Amino acid sequence: MISEIYDIIVVGAGHAGCEAAAAAANLGSKTLLVTMNMQTIGQMSCNPAMGGIAKGQIVREIDAMGGYSGIVADKSAIQFKMLNLSKGPAMWSPRTQNDRMLFAEEWRLALENTPNLDFFQDMVKQLIIENNKVTGVITSLGIEIKGRSVVLTNGTFLNGLIHVGDKQLGGGRMGEPRAFGITEQLVSLGFEAGRMKTGTPPRVDGRSLDYSKMEEQKGDENPQKFSYLDTPKLTKQLSCHIVYTNETVHDILREGFDRSPMFNGTIQSLGPRYCPSIEDKINRFAERTRHQLFVEPEGWKTVEIYVNGFSSSLPEDVQIKAMKHIPGFENVKVFRPGYAIEYDYFPPTQLKHTLETKLIENLYFAGQINGTTGYEEAAGQGFMAGINAHNKVHDKGEFTLNRDEAYIGVLIDDLITKGTEEPYRMFTSRAEYRLLLRQDNADIRLTERAYKLGLAKEERLRRVEEKVAKSEELESFLRETSLKPGIINPILENIESNPVDQAYRAAQILTRPNMTLEKLENIEAIKEKASQYDDEVREQAEINIKYKGYIEKEKENVAKLNRLENIKIPEDFDYSKISSLSAEAKQKMSNVRPKTIAQAGRISGVSPADINVLLVYLGR
Repeated sequence: MISEIYDIIVVGAGHAGCEAAAAAANLGSKTLLVTMNMQTIGQMSCNPAMGGIAKGQIVREIDAMGGYSGIVADKSAIQFKMLNLSKGPAMWSPRTQNDRMLFAEEWRLALENTPNLDFFQDMVKQLIIENNKVTGVITSLGIEIKGRSVVLTNGTFLNGLIHVGDKQLGGGRMGEPRAFGITEQLVSLGFEAGRMKTGTPPRVDGRSLDYSKMEEQKGDENPQKFSYLDTPKLTKQLSCHIVYTNETVHDILREGFDRSPMFNGTIQSLGPRYCPSIEDKINRFAERTRHQLFVEPEGWKTVEIYVNGFSSSLPEDVQIKAMKHIPGFENVKVFRPGYAIEYDYFPPTQLKHTLETKLIENLYFAGQINGTTGYEEAAGQGFMAGINAHNKVHDKGEFTLNRDEAYIGVLIDDLITKGTEEPYRMFTSRAEYRLLLRQDNADIRLTERAYKLGLAKEERLRRVEEKVAKSEELESFLRETSLKPGIINPILENIESNPVDQAYRAAQILTRPNMTLEKLENIEAIKEKASQYDDEVREQAEINIKYKGYIEKEKENVAKLNRLENIKIPEDFDYSKISSLSAEAKQKMSNVRPKTIAQAGRISGVSPADINVLLVYLGR
């Protein structure tokens, strides 16, 4: 039926699959996206939101390199918030609340308008492998589709099993069938597989809620956006609401524990540590009398509400009974109960930095198949897998990001070096160079690299160059402008900062605690100059001045550690012949096959003494 030989076949059309297909196609590869259901392309399976702590940085990075996630999020946003503004800029994280249906629609339209990209609806049940190299896929209809490279982004669909109390349903998502065949084939080829769990909360009818009993949570007064391009800014926003559980709710939920698959042994796989179910929360944190819930609208026009924080696999009658004791939920009508889902994954230490598998050439894994959780983590992996699949089939070099270049680099390095036994979620604390990896400078860090790759368009590069030039211009002005005590002391008095008795440069004053560029703009000369620049340029200049010393120190640390990144380990290196290495180090390094000394040092179980032995053996 399909006689064409594709460069790239992407299996699955979730966040990883969509970014993989778009990246490969935009680079010029003839790409096929195979999905079980064309109506659920880009589906938000869980919460209707993008970004968040560290996740927002990943979306900005994808956008800076020419990916679609930021653009789609902006076009479907119903609320924007910049999180962690009370902390330093390394912690600021953008987040949008999104219209679930509009988000999926925008993804599909974006993909349909991408050259070189075809679609096919069917389930892939088998890979075609020849001489340890993937050459295509076979669908459930028995159709063979030839491809030079395959990217698997199966999400929660591989042998997915849904749990609601003591009921089990086969499925990759509620109401959708699971995928089978691929796990069994990969295991027969020598891959190690495991099981993970995730969950989702009930969806309820917003018309049945009493919002007067809840705390309103509005979006930012001056909402920003994800994309560095001219995507629409929000002019109106929908509010979310905050409410809390109570001891009565907890007592009712405990009554159902004996019917809970989490506690009766039915579910044995691990779920996400930082997004636990409501029953897990009240079990693990028994001393707490309440837990916070976010009441989130699913879109501009729908009445459907997502009860964030109430993820559950308890029986549906227990879920509904307990919810009726939450303030504002007394008359709640439930559209569908929460559920847990178990699915197959493959420990990511079986991958290279490019996300190509070590066992089968030209086969790539991205998303939850690698043991991660979250739309953003999946999208970042899909984006990188799509790029590297294209590069491999066109005989181009590998495209990887280091830990000091991007959160995506931290994510992939953590996965393939350390592996994961529970769903991996990105946090700012995982990035040792997070002051360099801010959400505001993703374009400065990455757009030029993506432009040279052929992915980011010239328009993006010109915008970055203009942003850098203007921020440097504003910085120079602030470093050169002298402020006399009579002008600056009234402003210092307002922020309870010590007055000055001589003239100081504006940049010096800006480094004081609680001082901001906005406050300095009470001075007419600074206001006149600063008003010539947009918010993005002003923010960049202010951060560069206030944190200059910290940024330079971080760069020094990067340079020191990069010396170890530059010491390569031969791909076929035999660790067993070094008698001085610990047995654990031999085993772990033989399994992971680190490419550099620095990567070897990040492997769990490899000690500094092992690294010293390795350095001596390599003559360094």
